[in-house]
Amino acid sequence: QVQLVESGGGLVQPGGSLRLSCAASGNIFNIQTTSWYRQAPGLQRELVAEIKSEDSTYYSDSVKGRFSISRDNAKNTVYLQMNSLKPEDTAVYYCNANVLESGGHYYADYWGRGTQVTVSS
Repeated sequence: QVQLVESGGGLVQPGGSLRLSCAASGNIFNIQTTSWYRQAPGLQRELVAEIKSEDSTYYSDSVKGRFSISRDNAKNTVYLQMNSLKPEDTAVYYCNANVLESGGHYYADYWGRGTQVTVSS
């Protein structure tokens, strides 16, 4: 089994910064893609950023230039550095990873439980 645990959320004022972490553990052979999604109340979950095994990255237009995704392969951890935060960034942020388990034959998606980010003065 694979577990994803997010951390780093909290309350921050507009213009502030937070760094989210997503730590993967368990029976992991390889992680193909790790993504950050967010879901605000009443809205659908949306893709914010992702990083692939070859280190290519993607950002949604709403966060491009403000957020940065990176990873530490030795720690199986992916980070989301969020700068210049806005009230509309308020949401629960979820980590998703596409993982091949040791001895497995296919990649499967795993989700963390989420971490709340609130941007408010």
